[in-house]
Amino acid sequence: MRNFIRFISQFANLIFFVVLEVLCAILISRTRTIQGNDLVNSSNAVSGFFYKRQNAIVHYFGLGRMNDSLLAENRKLHEALANLQFATANFSDSITRLPKGLPDSAHRVTYARYIFRTAKVINNSVAQQDNYITLNRGADEGIRKGMAVISSSGAVGKVVHVSPHFSTVLSLLSSLQEVSVHLKDGTVGISKWQIEGTRPSPDVLYMTDVPAQIPMRIGDSVWTTTYSFFPPEVLVGIIQKVFIVKKTGKRLLYLKPANNFRNMQYVYVVENTYSEEQKQLESENKLEQNKPKKRTK
Repeated sequence: MRNFIRFISQFANLIFFVVLEVLCAILISRTRTIQGNDLVNSSNAVSGFFYKRQNAIVHYFGLGRMNDSLLAENRKLHEALANLQFATANFSDSITRLPKGLPDSAHRVTYARYIFRTAKVINNSVAQQDNYITLNRGADEGIRKGMAVISSSGAVGKVVHVSPHFSTVLSLLSSLQEVSVHLKDGTVGISKWQIEGTRPSPDVLYMTDVPAQIPMRIGDSVWTTTYSFFPPEVLVGIIQKVFIVKKTGKRLLYLKPANNFRNMQYVYVVENTYSEEQKQLESENKLEQNKPKKRTK
């Protein structure tokens, strides 16, 4: 208490001056004179500056939450679009299979085929013979081996290894990865990263054995087909260059990948809920084909 009184007595003049200045500023700001308006405008500018800085700081620390919200919203949109494309392709067939005379509600068939899960890229390679991407999602979050991985830009790869909390993806930048794709006219082919006699680059994919008579142009898009492990109509790349192979007369297309594999941050892991049923049925077909045929007398 003694120190406080000593401080007040030592700086009494300064404290009295500051109090008078604040009082004068308040009185002036409450008047409608030019000085009062200028003072109010100046105070608003100062307070606005600090509010702007405060909002910028709050916005920065809230980016993570905003990003998660956007990813969740995009996941829902991708899921709805993929299921809508699948339903559109099969809707007419489903109607023809239904008995006649049923109410209209019976024709409203819903195909819940694809489930999308968001994941963050925590490791990535682009300079190896076979490149892998590590995700921060694993079996505990529903990730399974064989699931397709895409981004908001296009096709990424396939899940090949899964642990409880992580998973690794064999990206399109791999000699082991081939994808069924199609051109805008429906022509189906194979997209791969590395072909014989070329030096692989993370900026180039190839579509091989394209017939010469197929119409195409530089800048056309190349999409996944229903034959691939990806959902249909996922962008794989853009045609950059067309090369004619003299031995076969067919075209080799140079594609710019839809994704920048050097800078990937977030992806979607896609589950095809019908894949196990399809694989089981196809395996039964193979077993049937491999059975020894009985000779007829």
